[in-house]
Amino acid sequence: MGEVAIRYRVMPESMDVNLNELKEILEDKLTKNTANAKIQGIEEKEIAFGLKALHVSIVMPDAAGCADEIEKIISQIKGVQSIETVEMSLL
Repeated sequence: MGEVAIRYRVMPESMDVNLNELKEILEDKLTKNTANAKIQGIEEKEIAFGLKALHVSIVMPDAAGCADEIEKIISQIKGVQSIETVEMSLL
């Protein structure tokens, strides 16, 4: 079985959400709840008018349901408005 690299765009609920705290929470939740997923990086990206999103890059086994599990974990974090898959590729 191969691996898949996925990049998600995580939109905060508002500009008042502390992105550094959100990064720490994301790393903590994903590390504890997904044994096979490895976080490759989390970057801040400017969207518009001072609003920023987090781009989260993850490598995980290419298995059914893994991406859905990651999205579910991220969407349940306080301060996250939405999550979107930006890029997905097999490694």
